[in-house]
Amino acid sequence: MKVRKNGAAWVLRLETGDEVIGSLVAWAEENDIGFASVQAIGALQRAVLGYFDAGERAYRRIPIEEHVEVVSLLGNLSRGEDGTPVAHVHAVLGYADGTTLGGHLFEGIVGPTLEVVLFPLPEEIRRKKDPGTGLALLDL
Repeated sequence: MKVRKNGAAWVLRLETGDEVIGSLVAWAEENDIGFASVQAIGALQRAVLGYFDAGERAYRRIPIEEHVEVVSLLGNLSRGEDGTPVAHVHAVLGYADGTTLGGHLFEGIVGPTLEVVLFPLPEEIRRKKDPGTGLALLDL
């Protein structure tokens, strides 16, 4: 991963084989980020997306075992109840025929690159488990 600060933003270039969520969490930990907005474009060798089934209170996992373009990746970095970084990211992935699939990004293996722009905000925001949904929601 290559990193450069650009004014208030940070630009990260993830490289072939990097795992997206793990890389974002590691970067947030190393840079003591309490909250940041995330956006990215690029490509993945494979991924796992998710769809939250509210009735089941669980995610349905959707494995993707082929090269896809990252048409859009949006989300945020925050802190969990225990203070550790949490990446909450959604992605729209494009196939060779132009169709797309989107959802919560659980895992993404970069190939050949992912260009990430992060905008840290001054105050930390934590997540707290919501008993109604079972999700760790922003504690505002």
